[in-house]
Amino acid sequence: MAARNLHGHVVQVLGQRIVSGAIKQGEVLPPEATMAEEMDVSRTSLREAMKVLSAKGLVEARPKVGTRVRDSRFWNQLDADVLAWRCASMPTSDFVQKLSEMREIIEPAAAASAARHRSVTQLKRMQLAFDAMEASHDPESWTTADIDFHEAILAATGNELLISLFSVIETALSSYFTMSAHTAVNFKYSLPQHRMVLQAIRDKDADAAHKAMLKVISDTKENLSSKRRKA
Repeated sequence: MAARNLHGHVVQVLGQRIVSGAIKQGEVLPPEATMAEEMDVSRTSLREAMKVLSAKGLVEARPKVGTRVRDSRFWNQLDADVLAWRCASMPTSDFVQKLSEMREIIEPAAAASAARHRSVTQLKRMQLAFDAMEASHDPESWTTADIDFHEAILAATGNELLISLFSVIETALSSYFTMSAHTAVNFKYSLPQHRMVLQAIRDKDADAAHKAMLKVISDTKENLSSKRRKA
C-alpha cells in the first residue's frame, strides 16, 4: 500500500507539472536516477508512475532519447486526473468559458432526453436532489446537491455514454458549481431555474426542459463573468 501511495504521489506531482506547463511539451525528463533522487522515491515507484502518465498520454519513452513530454493534442483530456489538473492550472476565465461551452452542448439535450425517457423513480431522484438544494445552508451543501441534480438528469436519459461522461467531468463541474456558489450574493440564485428544469421533465416537455437547462447554464456563466468584471 505504501508503495502504491508513493507512486500515486509521483503521478500527481509530475502530472500537475506537465499539465500546468512547468515541464514543457517536448521536454525530455531528467534521467531516472536523477528524478528518483529529487523526489525521494525508489526507481520502481518512479517507473510505475511513468507507466500511468504514459497511459494518460502525457509522456512517451523513446530509445536513446529518454522519456519525453508529449504534445497536449495526445493527452487523454477526459481522463479524470488530466481534467482535474487542467482545471487547477487553467485561468479562471478560460475554465468558465470552456466548461460553459461544453455544458451548453451536452446538458440541454440531456434534459430534453430525460423529459422524454425519465421514469417515476428517476423523477423522484431529481426531486430529492432539488429538495436538498432548497434546504442547503451553505455553498458546500448546495454544490453537492446541485451535482446530484445534474447527475440524476443524465441518468434519466438512459444513455450509458452520457452517464459515463458525467463521471469523468464531475470533478470539473464540482469546481465550477463551487466557484459559482461562492461568488454569488445568494448561492441559491439559480434555484428557480432548476425548478423550471424539474417541472419540464416532470411534464415530459422536452422543449421546455432544453430551454430551462440552457437558462441555468447561461445564468451561472453570467454570474461568474459579472463577478470577474467587478473584481
